[in-house]
Amino acid sequence: MSIAMIFISAILVNNIVLSQFLGICPFLGVSKKISTAVGMGMAVMFVMTIASIATWLVYYKLLQPHGLEFMNTVVFILVIASLVQMVEIVIKKSSPALYQALGIFLPLITTNCAVLGVAILAIQKEYSLTEAVCFSLANAIGFTLAIVLFAGIRERINMIAGDLPKAVRGAPIVLIAAAILSLAFMGFSGIGR
Repeated sequence: MSIAMIFISAILVNNIVLSQFLGICPFLGVSKKISTAVGMGMAVMFVMTIASIATWLVYYKLLQPHGLEFMNTVVFILVIASLVQMVEIVIKKSSPALYQALGIFLPLITTNCAVLGVAILAIQKEYSLTEAVCFSLANAIGFTLAIVLFAGIRERINMIAGDLPKAVRGAPIVLIAAAILSLAFMGFSGIGR
């Protein structure tokens, strides 16, 4: 598969959040404001790309040569947790406002199944390092696109919240909007065939 097809497929066709349903917790939790969603998307983009490089190297240079492939999930979790701690320190020093805005959600990147899922998928698909980096970056861009679009939708919903029936206010309308956004991304499934 070409780099361009990996890139387009990961962003639109197989969007990590809207098609594969990984990373739903931060998708729903941090998407209340566009500014926070952009910050979370950038943090995930950085962590996911760096984590993919690190996990690919650990898998092919350490685990596979020693016959320890079965430990990839545990080792990947440790690598990702370490990277998130580093990102948290950098964000805290470089952008205190973003750090405050993300609050409890920054540690959620550690347990964000999208980051771990992309690292494992890159190994399962037997991508080269270049393909794995492209795949992870594209998935991170797809995550950011989905969360920013959803944040925009949620801001619009909040503007009309008083006009909504009581039965759909709050979580129900948010889940309905997420489902509709997911359906919209299914329209890209014909790309690349």
